[in-house]
Amino acid sequence: MAVSNLTARVLFAVVAIPVVVAIIWAGGFVLAALLAVAGALATAEYFHLARAGSYEPMEVVGVPLAFVLPIGVFGYQIGHFNPPVLTLGAVIVAAVFALAIFARGPGGHPIGAAAVTVFGILYGAGFLSFAFGLRYHNYAVGRAAGSALLFYPLALTWISDTAGFFVGRSMGRRKLSPSVSPGKTVEGAVGALVVCAVASWCYATWVLPSPNVLLAIRPMMAVALGVAISVAVQLGDLAESLIKREAGQKDSSHLIPGHGGVLDRIDGLLFALPVAYLAFTFPHVLLPAVR
Repeated sequence: MAVSNLTARVLFAVVAIPVVVAIIWAGGFVLAALLAVAGALATAEYFHLARAGSYEPMEVVGVPLAFVLPIGVFGYQIGHFNPPVLTLGAVIVAAVFALAIFARGPGGHPIGAAAVTVFGILYGAGFLSFAFGLRYHNYAVGRAAGSALLFYPLALTWISDTAGFFVGRSMGRRKLSPSVSPGKTVEGAVGALVVCAVASWCYATWVLPSPNVLLAIRPMMAVALGVAISVAVQLGDLAESLIKREAGQKDSSHLIPGHGGVLDRIDGLLFALPVAYLAFTFPHVLLPAVR
């Protein structure tokens, strides 16, 4: 008996969500390993889409570097690896160009190959690595606080996606970007913004100040952050849709039952993580709660 697409999605979520929650709570190298694998898979899927779009990425160096990047960022975050901030990016660019010299030569479009390879590494694994900046934020003292801070953009990403889908399905009339993603509507996008703003306020009001977390965000700042994260999530979704449109593909892969590929699942999160990290680095946005 064939399993429906919705059933496959639900079954996968039932298994995957507790596993991801447990890994985030554990943190450390376990979280680094998850992000390394997810980053490498997402980058490999991007390279697949790039090839379908007539580009020529260098997977032989791009996928291993995408795997190593989150581990290097983790080492930097916990103080075991302390190069200047831009060193990892510089090493990645140098490694890719070094391979282009010998693997492509002047007739093998080395500039385009290097550019699409570096972009894939930073897009698939680099953006994902901002998770460490949240899990090990200076104000996040203890496992509960770090986990709660990382769950913030994770939860809002899911809420934004879900609200956009249901509001768009029930009320959607005007297409948001029909040439890129025909299923998305203006009403769905606005609904996602509103619901995400409310959810952010609720998270900041009840979760962050809880006894084991002891963090705080001002109410209006929480609303603004919810809107910003929802915008980032929707732009991330549209960005991946644009890549798939150029490649002529419906999904980035068929790795996850009912969901497509890893990139299909984390496209919005890839944009939400750096936005959340950037917001929390601004002065007076994230505050230690009153003890």
